[in-house]
Amino acid sequence: MVRKIISIDESKCIGCGLCVTACKESAIGLVDGKARLLREDYCDGLGNCLPVCPTEAISFENVDSLACGCPSTHSKQIDREVSLEDEQIKSQLIKTHLNQWPVQIKLVPSNAPYFNNSNLLIAADCAAYAYGNFHEEYMKNKITIIGCPKLDEGEYSEKLTAILSQNDIKSVTVARMEVPCCSGIENAAKTALKNCEKMIPWQIVTISTDGRILEN
Repeated sequence: MVRKIISIDESKCIGCGLCVTACKESAIGLVDGKARLLREDYCDGLGNCLPVCPTEAISFENVDSLACGCPSTHSKQIDREVSLEDEQIKSQLIKTHLNQWPVQIKLVPSNAPYFNNSNLLIAADCAAYAYGNFHEEYMKNKITIIGCPKLDEGEYSEKLTAILSQNDIKSVTVARMEVPCCSGIENAAKTALKNCEKMIPWQIVTISTDGRILEN
């Protein structure tokens, strides 16, 4: 059986993605910055993608298709290429660096064994959502505890003082948002550092609402 499908000239394709959006059958995708026909059996041959291509990289061709409607060998090869690309992307995803549970300041036991001889990260709830690489840059090799001074009842200085006093903490990093309410978690950490009567290296990291690290 002969049917009409599209053909894409990759030498002309600039990877704009307009054809991907125009294709109602999800037959086209971007692979390595070029448009490709991912599934010949999905292509309906109507050519919605042709008029949107700014470089005229798309044309029609006639091909033999299997009566069963299974993907062609060419389509299967593209599927394998896309699957390989997906695996490569997955392998590059940032892994979690959460090293203990629970994480809420109100819930962690102040004498938990994981605190001893640790680098402590005291973070605002929103910080990990605002800063995309938060796990890799700030949580890695640290014990992380979080809180929101605006939503949590009470304040944290007493609990943080107990954690710092009862354990051998090597360093303290406070990650807060730039919003005013986040000053509560910074002030509680500073009070705890003063009350524990220990010389512990510490730093404050301030994150903007659009995900930038601000100068302190």
